[in-house]
Amino acid sequence: MKLLRYGSVGPQVELLQLALQREGALREAPDGIFGPRTREAVTGFQRRSGLAADGIAGKATWQALTPWLTGYRTVTIRPGDTFYKLALRWGVSLRGAETANPEADPLNLQPGQKLVLPLPFEVVPVSIRFTSTALDFCLRGLAARYPFLETEEVGQSVLGKPLRLLRFGRGRNQVFFNAAHHANEWITAPLLLRFLERLCAAYASGQAVGGIRAEELWTRCTLHLLPLVNPDGVDLVTGELGPEDAAYGEALAMNGSQAGFPDNWKANIRGVDLNLQYPAGWEEARRIKFSQGYTKPGPRDYVGSAPLTEPESRAVYDYSLHSPFDLTLSYHTQGQVIYWKYDGFDPPHAKAIGRRLAALSGYALELTPAESAYAGYKDWFIQQFDKPGYTVEAGKGVSPLPLGQFEEIWRANEPLLACAMIATAE
Repeated sequence: MKLLRYGSVGPQVELLQLALQREGALREAPDGIFGPRTREAVTGFQRRSGLAADGIAGKATWQALTPWLTGYRTVTIRPGDTFYKLALRWGVSLRGAETANPEADPLNLQPGQKLVLPLPFEVVPVSIRFTSTALDFCLRGLAARYPFLETEEVGQSVLGKPLRLLRFGRGRNQVFFNAAHHANEWITAPLLLRFLERLCAAYASGQAVGGIRAEELWTRCTLHLLPLVNPDGVDLVTGELGPEDAAYGEALAMNGSQAGFPDNWKANIRGVDLNLQYPAGWEEARRIKFSQGYTKPGPRDYVGSAPLTEPESRAVYDYSLHSPFDLTLSYHTQGQVIYWKYDGFDPPHAKAIGRRLAALSGYALELTPAESAYAGYKDWFIQQFDKPGYTVEAGKGVSPLPLGQFEEIWRANEPLLACAMIATAE
């Protein structure tokens, strides 16, 4: 984490402000600007935490604030402690404490034993720009709160950031949800993560998500979820990578005179469009994009020198080859549309399932426009396995979509996501 002080700006300031807001030190919503109120909140937090009250967020302050970003703290049992007493002392839910500590005997807690206590808020933030750093905090928190989740690193980005996948469920029906192939479509990452968090909470409490009981989803489906396919590109767009970073300067040089940098950036950090990297009509995608002038690395639509040259797309490809997915959803923005077909392939039940997903979300079910109809993940999955694969274009407007649109996108997609988990099992 960066050392932040008065005058600092950027997404890590938003993370700092989010933690202070959750802790109660800051009332204002995160804005990414370390101004007087943020400095006052940092100083107050430092005093309460027994730290030097200098108003600067350094290593010790970040460490003390970490529970307010991961959503849990670890406590050591004292003589006479019970789950009920711990819940009262720390302001956490009894059910949450029991879920996070399945090995602990509630009737026989041992002094010196360490327990995870979830704090009373959702881990996944939807009020700040999302970054690979925010993802790290989310995954640590979700894994601690819900130990039945499985996590796996399936590859790395160009800059060495891990591509982390989560699995929920024990069912035979295997589905794969992925998001943020495109850098300026990063809002889709917290969308999928919120769905996963609420799915886990519903499973732990015996409730439903998207109108379907979470226990049914657990027993009938195994969900594989990759929320951030393109972490380097997302960090460029959201400001985690800044002018002080070499990768930023290299991307700026590739951008040339094109307007809107870095908001216009869709590609990975090497200037290759990851969703034009799959071996399904790649040569035709190359012909189309070259005819449109996208002949070299840049912010969008460059297909690369060959299929699967980029580590991010190769990781998704390899994981898919070794996983028997029955259905996939790839999340993009924008247009409020679901694309369901590739070339002449018509997988069994794909159109009928697509119609159900469209009806639940209010999105249109359409064929992919000809200029974008090749070399995408959905295209390759359909070609390779002849099974239903969909690209969901969430929201409306110009990417990156504003966070003010998040709740509308969530309401449309929650029932779609839940239905997709078991659509091929019915």
